[in-house]
Amino acid sequence: MLRALWTSASGMIAQQTNLDVTTNNLSNVNTSGFKKKRADFADLLYQINREPGAPVEPGSMVPTGVQVGLGVRVVGTPRIMTQGNLQVTDRPLDITIEGDGFFQVLLPNGEVAYTRAGSWNLDGEGQIVNTDGLLIEPAILVPENATEIMISPEGLVSVKIDGQADVEEIGQIELARFINPGGLRALGKNLFLETAASGAPIVGNPGDEGLGQVHQGILEMSNVQVVDEMVNLIIAQRAYEANSKGVQTADDLLRIANSIKR
Repeated sequence: MLRALWTSASGMIAQQTNLDVTTNNLSNVNTSGFKKKRADFADLLYQINREPGAPVEPGSMVPTGVQVGLGVRVVGTPRIMTQGNLQVTDRPLDITIEGDGFFQVLLPNGEVAYTRAGSWNLDGEGQIVNTDGLLIEPAILVPENATEIMISPEGLVSVKIDGQADVEEIGQIELARFINPGGLRALGKNLFLETAASGAPIVGNPGDEGLGQVHQGILEMSNVQVVDEMVNLIIAQRAYEANSKGVQTADDLLRIANSIKR
């Protein structure tokens, strides 16, 4: 019965993590470029009281054995990298990636971080930055006398200059993709860092080497589906309740055993 207490407790802990993951998805339902996660579970060790296939007499063996599980644990929270819904904003520095790839931004420490959030702005010097003021990598400087910014599906950034008939090319947006994007380390603020699990970034222009194209005036929203997450909440709640009943039942059995008199 003590084993049942700990087994049920492991189930409650696992469902608590499941609840944490689901509520984080729901809290980011309006976060541009956010990719939802899920909790993956695995059973724990087994106490084997009788080996399967153990011989019992000549020519006969135990068909299944006796194996009692010791609970469950969370083994991973993989990120689901499907495309989020697209919202047309007609804002010239709202850029979405259609397909695989991440924008690159330069962190203050010189590292390169990666993001799917495509809401960009201009700083006081005309440089393209994200909402936290981090420079897009490679850096792009928009002239102060530019009257219009144009971005091609291949990431070529051009501007119209006041008083000039021709457009002027000022930079190239580059994207990065990973063999295992689920292995990226979440940094917060819509940013990810490269890890050994993600592999090295494959950098190129949009549309090249398996990278998606970019589209101006469109913003990629979160890929969280509220209905799915609400169902996951209900499942997690019921699983938590069932495991708590296991704790209560094991406690009742212990109480009954303790109340036995000779």
